[in-house]
Amino acid sequence: MLWPMLALTLAFCGIAVLAVLSVRVYTEVRRLARQVSDSSARINRAAEDLERATGPLSAQVGAVHRDEGAAGGH
Repeated sequence: MLWPMLALTLAFCGIAVLAVLSVRVYTEVRRLARQVSDSSARINRAAEDLERATGPLSAQVGAVHRDEGAAGGH
């Protein structure tokens, strides 16, 4: 009777340890997903800022090219 009770106790402890570890993994995955979401939002904002910043610059480059073309006799 001792060995079955010992086996049952060890099995219960093993399942309890697995449950605790699975909860820890779940919380870490949630935290990682939140960090990825925040980083993605920051990257999108930076890309939008970059697009807005390149608008005036591209207009200036286009104007310079047009002026060079007119001065060159094309």
